[in-house]
Amino acid sequence: MDYSQIAWFPLCAGLTGVGLVLSFLAFRRRGAAAGMRMAAWALLPLAAYLTKALQTLWNIGAAVVTFVTSLVFNPTVWAGVAVAGLSAVLFVVSGFLRGRRLAMSRKKSTDDTPGKQPVKPVANKPAASQVKPKPAVAPQKAKNGDDDFSDIEDLLKRRGIS
Repeated sequence: MDYSQIAWFPLCAGLTGVGLVLSFLAFRRRGAAAGMRMAAWALLPLAAYLTKALQTLWNIGAAVVTFVTSLVFNPTVWAGVAVAGLSAVLFVVSGFLRGRRLAMSRKKSTDDTPGKQPVKPVANKPAASQVKPKPAVAPQKAKNGDDDFSDIEDLLKRRGIS
């Protein structure tokens, strides 16, 4: 069926008319917000027809249906899908092998220099003036002998949390 074989204007105008009647009923039963929302939805079919968006949506739908049916029923397309899958698997495996080879070469380069230790990257440390000294707090036992939370309190004090 072709786009031009369907009488789109009467169909869209009818959908809009029915939607506007339903939006009036929704307005009376559920209030202004529901009625206005329903009217907004009801106007979309006529707007799609007048802006030729309906024809574009029809063409997109027809293209998708044609693509899917040609994909399902064509063995050549399935061969192409298989080749694309094989390509994806080869990319993944080659990345894994490359990473392994790079790790091995790094390990070899550190083993070849027996007198030198590999340089470790230094983490970003705050300046010495920004570092707060941690107070040395000795654990204290609770006076009443109930020390269930004393360990937690000591840990929080050492972290600077009171």
